[in-house]
Amino acid sequence: MATLANTGTANQMAFGQHGCAHTDAATAITPPKGKVIVAITFLADNTPTGLIAEDASQYFNTAEAAHNETATAETQTEGSGGIALSSIKFPKGLTIYGRWTSVTPEADADGGIICYFGPANSYSVTA
Repeated sequence: MATLANTGTANQMAFGQHGCAHTDAATAITPPKGKVIVAITFLADNTPTGLIAEDASQYFNTAEAAHNETATAETQTEGSGGIALSSIKFPKGLTIYGRWTSVTPEADADGGIICYFGPANSYSVTA
């Protein structure tokens, strides 16, 4: 994972200086090589049909449950109780944060989504 010793660099990650993309179609947004999606802003209510995490055990996604250890079997890096994302409608104006390699929203003529990019843990993640 990238180490950010300079708070100015951290602020750049938070405000999209690594790039961003918008869509209102039901097509996947995939970040450039060496980057991941670090935030998604919903411009209208939307139910993503695909949300693929850089590390599916750490960030909620549609492929599998993150933090899904059995109760009392939690580790320093993985908790319990998580479920896979399925049929969740995110409301207009919400921004979610994580580390995803792609997102596929539902088609939406009312605004769509904006995806903000940040550095991937490994350059090969999105290669």
